[in-house]
Amino acid sequence: MFRLHLVIGVGGVLAAAASVATAAASVHHARGGADEVVLSRLHFTYPTFNLAALLLLLLAAAGSAVMAVALRACWQQRRAYRRFMHRLGVIGPLDGHPTVTLIDDSRPLAFCAGYLRPRVYISRSTLEVLSDTELEAVVAHEHHHRRVRDPLRFAFARVVGQALFFLPVLRPLGDRYGLVAELNADDAAVRASAGDKAPLAAAMLAFDSSGPSQGAGISPERVDSLLGEAGQWRLPVSWVAASVLALSCLAALMWRASEVASTHASFNLPVLSSEPCLVVLTLLLLVVCILVLPRRESGGRVARTPGVPLAH
Repeated sequence: MFRLHLVIGVGGVLAAAASVATAAASVHHARGGADEVVLSRLHFTYPTFNLAALLLLLLAAAGSAVMAVALRACWQQRRAYRRFMHRLGVIGPLDGHPTVTLIDDSRPLAFCAGYLRPRVYISRSTLEVLSDTELEAVVAHEHHHRRVRDPLRFAFARVVGQALFFLPVLRPLGDRYGLVAELNADDAAVRASAGDKAPLAAAMLAFDSSGPSQGAGISPERVDSLLGEAGQWRLPVSWVAASVLALSCLAALMWRASEVASTHASFNLPVLSSEPCLVVLTLLLLVVCILVLPRRESGGRVARTPGVPLAH
């Protein structure tokens, strides 16, 4: 599920970058090919282009918007994560679990956080509501998220989901992987309990009763899995095919248009540039950033990371 999401997401980002690069390559600096206009006895030139070049410029604008949204989403993820980690009251390693960090929080919490080197965090209140066997199941659950770097995978899914909004298949794939990640972590917790599902189920109920509403992340699919009932879910084949077809058509369109696109420009004073393609694309990117980037928010929060109770 994640690999399919990764392939489509990376393909969309590469298509966006290729549209900008292809448009830049179609711009040629040629004074003779540019049109000229006289204003107050001052001679100015402006670029001339054919229909294919105009199409490439529009695709470049859309690609710049995708890249701007992706960069903004990455920056927001990083900023919110750093703020969240700064607020954690770290006590130190958990006794008997050197890879688990104990935090000072009155709420029962257990979560995995971090991108390249994720860690497992357990709140002090969690030790008060769970038995030893239940704690072992929770730690095994979170360690599975750490081993496969689920926080990084979910951050990637959120970023490409926001940037590639025109590929609707990414959202259901990301949501489905979120559930699959929980089910896989539950299986790891059951294996750590020698096949006994009771400790994990009891821990989930303890978190649910001691924490906020729906804080334990108990879903019908997780309950069915613990009861031994396989969930039913079908891959949205039509949406996947439509997304792959859209990316293929976009690539073919850029390839065909780049063969016949022609843009001639000569920037004289007051622009003072012998590389008009750089000027045009730089201005285009600045305009897109101004339109896309919101005003600075006073605060931020981290999106939920999979875990038994809460991510934060």
